[in-house]
Amino acid sequence: MTIEEKYQAEKIKSDQDHHTPTAGAMISHILSNLFVHRVKLRQADYYLKGSVRGFAEPKLAAMIAEEDQLFDELSQKVLDEGELIPTTLAEFTEYAMIKDSGKLKYEDAETILNEIVADLATQNLFITRGIVLAEKEGKFGLAEFLKTLYAWIKHQVLVWQRYLGNDVTELEEDEDD
Repeated sequence: MTIEEKYQAEKIKSDQDHHTPTAGAMISHILSNLFVHRVKLRQADYYLKGSVRGFAEPKLAAMIAEEDQLFDELSQKVLDEGELIPTTLAEFTEYAMIKDSGKLKYEDAETILNEIVADLATQNLFITRGIVLAEKEGKFGLAEFLKTLYAWIKHQVLVWQRYLGNDVTELEEDEDD
């Protein structure tokens, strides 16, 4: 099989997986959301202004490092299962439900931080779906890793919501509307 034939076969499998959906397809969304979120965390770290920096700077640096590690670990676990992972900017852009914007850096700190929290909640919507699919498909290592990722993200939501003076359940109530 030529390189072109291999790539076309990959695209066909990916398209089929996304229409079924499968755990691998859902995890493509999870990885893409993590990819875009790391970009947005860096943007926030570079452009946040004011007194928020004292709290946010070390927290953002830690989150970026942790998301880098989680991204790599999850990618490897997906590969271990013989599934495909996104590897191009086009794939990350296509599969991510989190969107970035160059305009965000000009917003006030509260708006930027609220967007980070909303993005975390969006990620967990996909992670919970991924857990269900991974368990259904008998991919228990993926399911366990996704549960750990879910718990880590929930904790990040708690930390940022407390900093912003919000109740951790406020975001969940807004999603129900």
